[in-house]
Amino acid sequence: MITAPRVFGADYSVYVRIVRLALEEKRVEYALVPVDVFAGDGSPAWYLKHHPFGRIPAFEHGSFSLFETGAITRYVDEAFDGPPLQPTDPKMRARMNQIIGLLDAYAYRALVWDVYVERVSKPKRGEAPDEARIAAGLQVTATCLATLADLKASGPWLLGKQLTLADLHAAPMFAYFLRAPEAHALIGSYPAIAAWWKEVSALPSFAASEFGE
Repeated sequence: MITAPRVFGADYSVYVRIVRLALEEKRVEYALVPVDVFAGDGSPAWYLKHHPFGRIPAFEHGSFSLFETGAITRYVDEAFDGPPLQPTDPKMRARMNQIIGLLDAYAYRALVWDVYVERVSKPKRGEAPDEARIAAGLQVTATCLATLADLKASGPWLLGKQLTLADLHAAPMFAYFLRAPEAHALIGSYPAIAAWWKEVSALPSFAASEFGE
C-alpha cells in the first residue's frame, strides 16, 4: 500500500501552501516535512535529492517524486479521487494555465516580495521598507488585478462555477498581499476580485493550510 504523500517545505511558503490547498481540496491526507530554505546554511544537503536546486516545495508519493508546484498540483488533481480541480474544456483549461502563468510571472514578486515583505515583514524585523520598491510593486499589482478582473468568468471562482488550480494558486499570494494596508483599497477597485477573495478565503482548505509565522 502506498503511503500518504509527503510535501517538503515550510509552512510560511506561498508555493508550499498552493500544494497543500490542492491536497486539502482533494481530501488527501499528507505529511509536511519541514525544510527551511532561509536557514543560515540554506537548504540541507539531504534535501537536494528531492530538489536539485534546493527550492520548495518538493513532493513524494511512494516511490514517485516531483518538484515544481504546477507539476505537483496537476498530479495531485489527476492521481487522487475528489472534486476535479482542472476544467475538461480545452479553452477553459488554457485560461486556467494562463492565469497560473500570470501569477507566477508577474503577481508573486509584486504582491509578496515588493509589497508584503517591504511593507509588513521588514518593519516587523526592525528594517526600513523600500518605498520605491513598494510603489513599483503596487503598480504591477494594479495591472495584475485589472487583468485578472478581465479574465475572470462569471461566478464565484476565477473560471466561473468551478474551483480550479488557478484559484488555489492565487489565494496564498493574496493572503500575504492583503496584510499590507495599501492592499484593501486597491483590491476594492476591482469588485469581482474582492468578491472572489471573500469566497476563496472562506474555504475550509484555506483555514487548514494557514501560514506558519
